[in-house]
Amino acid sequence: MLKIPKYKTLFFVSDICILLISFIITDIVIHHYHKKVLIEFFNPTLNTVLLLFAFSILYLFIFQYNGLYKINIILVRAAHLTAIFKSIFYGFITIIVISFLIKVTSILDSRFAFFIFTITLLFLSYLIRIEVLSRLYTKLKNKQLKRNIIIVGGGKAGKLTATKLLFENSIGINIIGFVDDHKVLGEEIIGSKRVLGKIEEIPDIVESNKIDEILIVMDNVSYDRMLEILDICKQMEVSVRVTSELFDIVAQKVQTEKYLDIPLVDVSSRINYRFNIFFKRLFDITASTMGLVALSPIFLTIAMLIKATSFGPIFFYQTRIGKDGKPFKFYKFRSMFVNGGEDEERKKMMIEFMRESKNNDNSTKVINIKRVTKVGRIIRKTSLDELPQLFNVLKGDMSLVGPRPCLPYEYENYANWQKRRVGVLPGCTGVWQVTGRSSVSFKDSIVLDLYYINNMSPWLDLQILIKTIPVMFFARGGK
Repeated sequence: MLKIPKYKTLFFVSDICILLISFIITDIVIHHYHKKVLIEFFNPTLNTVLLLFAFSILYLFIFQYNGLYKINIILVRAAHLTAIFKSIFYGFITIIVISFLIKVTSILDSRFAFFIFTITLLFLSYLIRIEVLSRLYTKLKNKQLKRNIIIVGGGKAGKLTATKLLFENSIGINIIGFVDDHKVLGEEIIGSKRVLGKIEEIPDIVESNKIDEILIVMDNVSYDRMLEILDICKQMEVSVRVTSELFDIVAQKVQTEKYLDIPLVDVSSRINYRFNIFFKRLFDITASTMGLVALSPIFLTIAMLIKATSFGPIFFYQTRIGKDGKPFKFYKFRSMFVNGGEDEERKKMMIEFMRESKNNDNSTKVINIKRVTKVGRIIRKTSLDELPQLFNVLKGDMSLVGPRPCLPYEYENYANWQKRRVGVLPGCTGVWQVTGRSSVSFKDSIVLDLYYINNMSPWLDLQILIKTIPVMFFARGGK
């Protein structure tokens, strides 16, 4: 089981208690003024339990989404207070929307009750999180909440990071030592911090030194070697974080946790892999079925427009590469004029794009714009041309969230480390689609996909799906 930092567990448990107390206070107030038990808290029914559970999950997700479990938010009073206000406001808006969509006999039916609940939640969150727990953390950070870490990388980057953490340590970190293949065992790197061993010895070092977290700080290393190091570190049931120029795009595009002002990419395996895959597939089947039914009018409208404005079939079929490199038939609405055979011009452009991206971070998505139809420009811009992929999801060729499926010739031109992106089912949307879309270079899109694979969880999938909606609605970055 992964060692979750104690401060995260502390704040998570406190948030559950805050929500519970807020429900109880709301129930008492409503009972006092209206002489009725609004949610029957002291005589709970199954409906009451399910309602409280749903409310709690909703708010905990919003708290996590807004960074309320990140140490750089927790320890900065202004950022912490802002995140609390933002989270409770988002919760307020979400519940208002739900109350209009679904008729439920509950706290939603009373504006006064909902007002009391929101005010209570805001006050208790401020009082307990900022005035109590943040101060408590400051007192306990070097004792009960202290975390033992090792730094993988004894070079310039490792030394600079260690120096900053040692002399500006406000987050309760205890650096045990360094791990480096190019240093001698016992060699002093900075202060009294020495080399504990080589990278292949990390499992033994973690166990013998009771390590809570591995911090990888390496710049002069290839992607292949970096991923090999991650594979070794992830065998341990400890947090694994990376700060490296190789993953700069993740820190730029994704809200990551920071130690002081150092952005860290968390690559720890959060939940059981088999459970994650089972839940993901169950959700894919349910959501894709509901989506196909609900979106059927849009399907019909797009089909009619395509047929009326250009010659050719409504759907576009193509062979793409799926999980573990296996090909499958990929569905889209046709957005281009019919062309006999494969688009050789685009193929050449794409291969050149992939090669240039190795040295050019400003490369963007390759599109042969001359072939796009008038209707195609609209549905591509809004990603509506991707809707038929719900059939791929239902069949099991794809997932709702994951790396985008590549073409066979693209896969053949991948470097070894890039082929890791086919280790999971491809998706209809993913991290780079909601953070950069067409503006992200090829290399960076691969890095973002690998970040997703290393952090794959129901929480992350839900965040990506929520972010996909405004990206489609406002047509951000589409071509």
